[in-house]
Amino acid sequence: MAWQFNSNRPIYQQIVDEIELRILNGTYEMGMRLPSVRDLAVLAAVNPNTMQRALAELEEMGLVTTQRNTGRTVTTDETAVSRARDIKADLLAETFMMQMQALGLSRKEVLERLTKAEHKEGEHAVNS
Repeated sequence: MAWQFNSNRPIYQQIVDEIELRILNGTYEMGMRLPSVRDLAVLAAVNPNTMQRALAELEEMGLVTTQRNTGRTVTTDETAVSRARDIKADLLAETFMMQMQALGLSRKEVLERLTKAEHKEGEHAVNS
């Protein structure tokens, strides 16, 4: 099934975000060999040049490495993955807080809602 993209941002950037997420959450494990550019492009239903551009950016970020004979692999550098995870988490938290403030919620109200949501999540896990 093709990946889902929206028209708000460049497709290559959305591919970067998707593969980055898969690396950060462990779906693509450290040291794992990635499918070829062509295979990934088919999976995502994009032009191979678009996929190549996304993978080049992931390489610049230090999350993907290229081996001469084996293709691309997810980095084995735990520090690079941890740093990327921290950057992504900070960005998400900052965006979330700005959106909550735009709604007119105070910090206290936001924290109360987070606590409430955490409890609901725990209830769903118990009831599942």
